[in-house]
Amino acid sequence: MSKKIRVAIIGVGNCASSLVQGVYYYKDAKEDDFIPGIMHPVLGGYHISDIEFVAGVDIDERKVGKDLSEAIFEYPNNTYKFVDVPKLNAKVYRGMTHDGIGKYLSGIIKKAPGPTENISKIFKDLGVDVVVNFLPVGSE
Repeated sequence: MSKKIRVAIIGVGNCASSLVQGVYYYKDAKEDDFIPGIMHPVLGGYHISDIEFVAGVDIDERKVGKDLSEAIFEYPNNTYKFVDVPKLNAKVYRGMTHDGIGKYLSGIIKKAPGPTENISKIFKDLGVDVVVNFLPVGSE
């Protein structure tokens, strides 16, 4: 298929890191390749390589403003790095914190300065097709 699936990730933590790395790692997989954890490299006419990450949303000052390819490796993320992800031209935007930060993360994460970005407008402007929500549980 020629159309890309434009994906935004909310919550640029360890799960996001694994997803982004995995998509990049398996981008050249053949349809009959055995891939642990992936039943079908092609689904509905779309190949893994048709997934295009276009934005991230987070609140951590170490991640906001960076390219998603860099933010996925920022502390406190500690997912094993199994592939070098090239620059994706996918900015990480400042998300909202209206319900606070959970007690476990509040001592680790410092909120990025500035106002919350208009996430819905950004997603519309970027033509996002799919939003993956990796927000942690345990807010105040």
